[in-house]
Amino acid sequence: MMKTYLQTRPQNDIFDALDDFFRPMFYDEKLDSMRTDIRENETSYLLDIELPGFAKNEIKVSLENGYLTVSGEKTEKEEDKNTKFLRKECRLSCRRSYYVGEDVEQENVRAKYENGILTLTVPKTQPKKIEARTINID
Repeated sequence: MMKTYLQTRPQNDIFDALDDFFRPMFYDEKLDSMRTDIRENETSYLLDIELPGFAKNEIKVSLENGYLTVSGEKTEKEEDKNTKFLRKECRLSCRRSYYVGEDVEQENVRAKYENGILTLTVPKTQPKKIEARTINID
């Protein structure tokens, strides 16, 4: 398993075992960077996406072919050359896509970013009403 931090301690299987013990089974680091709550009401889907540490202008949201894609990208800070990291986990970029389907009002998707939470409102299209009818038999 590839480590996501700088290795600063001696290589030791016990440390690796402890790191992995506290990690959930089938852990996916990509999901950890953008934890999401998805809700639904009668008119829309609501996504609350954690993006702490990102400024509003560092976040992009796009909708294409039924996929809603959210990405965040920061510019790397100028670090002091005398700084020695013991562990570095801060991410400079992240990206995640959500399948919302074609049955949404693409032109009415709204986004709001406040206190590290991006809230997306994705309106549903009105279901087409199918009227009952009698079919003649030939």
